[in-house]
Amino acid sequence: MKTNVTFPSAGLSLAGILFTPDSHTGAPLPAVVVSHPGGGVKEQTASIYAERLAREGFAALVFDAAYQGESEGSPRGLENPFQRAEDVRAAVTYLTTRNDIDPNRIGALGICASGGYVPFAAQTDHRINAVAAVSAVDIRSLLVDGLGRTQGPEVLQALLDQAGALRTAEAKGEAPATLNWAPESPEGLEEAPTLYREAQDYYRTPRGGHCNSTNEWPLRSIDQIAQFDPYAMVELISPRPLLMIVGSDSDTAYFSREAIEKAKEPKELFVVDGATHISLYDKDEHVTPAVAKLTDFFGKHLAA
Repeated sequence: MKTNVTFPSAGLSLAGILFTPDSHTGAPLPAVVVSHPGGGVKEQTASIYAERLAREGFAALVFDAAYQGESEGSPRGLENPFQRAEDVRAAVTYLTTRNDIDPNRIGALGICASGGYVPFAAQTDHRINAVAAVSAVDIRSLLVDGLGRTQGPEVLQALLDQAGALRTAEAKGEAPATLNWAPESPEGLEEAPTLYREAQDYYRTPRGGHCNSTNEWPLRSIDQIAQFDPYAMVELISPRPLLMIVGSDSDTAYFSREAIEKAKEPKELFVVDGATHISLYDKDEHVTPAVAKLTDFFGKHLAA
């Protein structure tokens, strides 16, 4: 069953969907907050995972991040990692107020950039009893250092120069300058990394595209992104469990491997054979084993 919900986060109203098992009889449910990728919205891969978790007996809450999708906030598309983490905490808070949710059995799942936001939020929010990520990305490193850390420090300095100028321009009434999350067209991507080719195929085609996913983020977001380090204190999640799921063929898997290396027990890196970063968004042959692992993980650690 799907229920549209709203809840506050730092003064902004967030739009969400709560998935619950069709067979729910009224006993308080274990619940999982599912946070969408950067540039995504709740109706895309987050809902795929939430719906499948609901089939397995969990309540699962997806929501549009502040400034994005159907949620409040301006400028539209702003990607503020600290707000994104606050949104996760706010989603947990909302679940704790519901009579149909067991407040002591709440976990969280982050996908892509939210694979950084969710662990970051969980480091200091002890209400999150189990922490998981699929195709996790350190958004700061991806945008500042480049995929595979191929960019020099001069890139960040140039971006910060632009961010400051853009804040001034916005204060004077100019529209925010934006960049695309994914390439708009497949043209010229033949030699591009798999992540970017598949992002175009997912976000900018009927495969995964959604009218609320605009594919734009204000460039001035970078001065907030640049200060964000999702895994700097990942050891604080312990003794709560951390699960990170990656594809064997993912070009972003190094983020999860490094985070797991820094984390304390209990922790696990689960590899889906043949999967890429984005095939774990919606390809059944890869989502199915990922959900099976998540079901076992949350079932064990959110047990009554």
